[in-house]
Amino acid sequence: MIENENIKIPLDVPAKSRNRYLDNYLRITRGRGRMMLFAGDQKAEHLNDDFFGEGIDPDDNDPEHLFRIAASSNIGVFATQLGLIARYGMDYPSVPYLVKLNSKTNLIKTKQADPFSPQWMDIPQVVEFMESSRLNILGVGYTIYLGSDDEGEMLSQAARLVFQAHQAGLVTVLWIYPRGRAVGDEKDPHLIAGAAGMALTLGSDFVKLNYPAREGHDSAELFREAVQAAGRTKVVCAGGESTDARLFLQRIYDQIHISGAAGNATGRNIHQRPLDEAIRLCNAIYAITMDNASVDWAYRLYTGE
Repeated sequence: MIENENIKIPLDVPAKSRNRYLDNYLRITRGRGRMMLFAGDQKAEHLNDDFFGEGIDPDDNDPEHLFRIAASSNIGVFATQLGLIARYGMDYPSVPYLVKLNSKTNLIKTKQADPFSPQWMDIPQVVEFMESSRLNILGVGYTIYLGSDDEGEMLSQAARLVFQAHQAGLVTVLWIYPRGRAVGDEKDPHLIAGAAGMALTLGSDFVKLNYPAREGHDSAELFREAVQAAGRTKVVCAGGESTDARLFLQRIYDQIHISGAAGNATGRNIHQRPLDEAIRLCNAIYAITMDNASVDWAYRLYTGE
């Protein structure tokens, strides 16, 4: 557990919002300084590709499946668009929420046009919704595609949103992915480290990055560069495509204990499974992330053995 006095509250959080920011930060990290983010923003990002088809549990096509998982599992925060929260939040008031402020579909490929994900709404709208709904809105998130022709606009929007969110006492998470025709390798560890440093210059509390890859090298070792480059912005790693549960838990463990990451952001690897299994996997991820559990112990929690 971290003590309140050990949390460095950013200087763009005004005195009137410091208590709210501190409370939101402690709640989103469960007092551990790490974050287990359950990502449910793919309804826009990937349309129905992640929710219906071979190898995906049929219940996943029902959007409420996401909320059932979030309400029944150990998580730090559930990230999704405000529209989804507005439609289901009344039945799931105990869930800790993070509002995703921008999204785009996957229909337009990079070879057609560089990715651009403009802002959907602003911080005053989120605050108004938080106050009227009385839901647990702890933070906001925003995606940036570094290397895109439109990176300048996304960076400008992100800078303003981080500042405004901190003014309101909200925690911020930036999704930053190098992507566009100027980017030769999206998984290049040096480039991902640059994205981590960009999150810091924007003042974000957390940054979600893709796991680096380079032939002949251990990704957990490579990821150290990004964690160090992020400075006081904490790094969480994207979960990626669905994979074997034990291998996935081992990767999360390595990201924390070898790379030095401060958590993870997982979507498909959780919600494409049946409800009971998704809950058990969430709890196993949480055990590694928040309680420093071993992979063996967490896997037994997942399997129920």
